[in-house]
Amino acid sequence: MSDGVGRGLHRILTVTVLACLFSVSWSPAALADAAWQQDGWLTTTLAQDRLDLGDEFGCYAVPGLSWQNDPGAVATECRTYIEDRLHASSWGTSPISTYVPSGLTMSQHTTVANQGFVVHGDNTDLSVSAWHNASDVPTDKWDWYNLGRRGGSLEQVIGSVEEVQTAVEEGGLVNLYWIGRVNDATIRHDRDISAYLADVPNVWLTTWGQAWSYWTVNDCYEFTHERRTEGNQTVLTFESLITAQCSAMNPEAWNVPITWMIDVNGADVVQVEGRDGSLENISGVRKSQQGYSQVQGEFLHLSIVNGHPVDIRFNGTEPHDIIGRTSFFNNHSTAVTIAAHETHDLFKWSKRFVDDEHLVFTWLVEPREELGESGWLRYVAAGVAIATIVGMLLVLKKEGLGPLAPKVERTAREPEQNATSD
Repeated sequence: MSDGVGRGLHRILTVTVLACLFSVSWSPAALADAAWQQDGWLTTTLAQDRLDLGDEFGCYAVPGLSWQNDPGAVATECRTYIEDRLHASSWGTSPISTYVPSGLTMSQHTTVANQGFVVHGDNTDLSVSAWHNASDVPTDKWDWYNLGRRGGSLEQVIGSVEEVQTAVEEGGLVNLYWIGRVNDATIRHDRDISAYLADVPNVWLTTWGQAWSYWTVNDCYEFTHERRTEGNQTVLTFESLITAQCSAMNPEAWNVPITWMIDVNGADVVQVEGRDGSLENISGVRKSQQGYSQVQGEFLHLSIVNGHPVDIRFNGTEPHDIIGRTSFFNNHSTAVTIAAHETHDLFKWSKRFVDDEHLVFTWLVEPREELGESGWLRYVAAGVAIATIVGMLLVLKKEGLGPLAPKVERTAREPEQNATSD
């Protein structure tokens, strides 16, 4: 191999090695992993307590990754972050709700939805929208890519109980927002708003994912019902079915209790029996659960999950009629959600609500940004990597190798002198 070819191969090899070192040091994945640490409270009983209260865990962001530059990467990383630590809800394991900033295209929103996040909030500025007012009822799945913010904030001073009350009385889905801390400052919540929500009737206290899952039943549902008489009473067996067709249309949907309105011709319901025993009378209950309610002599409102047959016993033998699904759980006229933005410390965010168990939160979580006492380490690591690369280049230069080595101009070799004559 000639000397020129050898030097050329040395240069190629040097550049390749250095490029690999540089790409590893500055790859988005490496920087993202170095940029955050987990919120350890997500793996404790504190998180389970919040799930038991009806809360939901969704996504907000991932330090080191950009919604604008690569929304698919953010959604994938955040989904893994949640699934590796806890369930998203007591009704479903995988997260389906996420914060998305304004300015993303419909194509980018679709990319996020393909990662399982079907609810995007809360003001994303898309032309399609859901629940920006009481009549902004979603008609298509992509309407939920721009979930509205209604009712204002839960934050003290910023929030207004009058604004919340106005939105609740208008009906539809009311979506409050709240941020627990800004830097080191704790943001107090408005106790007047909490007190109002503790007592206001006919309101479904719910989460983004529950509301969306309930809404999907509009697209597809099947049920069976049959009856028999026992003396002067009727036993109606009813089941909202799980079907492959409906599951395929909205595979992300959680199996939440759906409220069915049944006309029993004014008869009084005596008992509702499920596979695990009698269902409770949930008249006035405002959080999702299975059960039934009935104002005497009026329609029965039956709230059950799909695939859960029940026997409804009522007085009389008059025919019945399945009217259909109510707009919200337990026939409430308004749904209220509270989105807790930028939740990177569940304990600090939730501890103030120990006495406000009626409130239900959609916790939009994100890992903690690694910028505190040890945050400077990633910058030191980057500096060391750069210094190492520069040092290697200088050493190679002294040996006449590498991209910094000077180019040597070669001249044609002079012809050898003729041999001396004999």
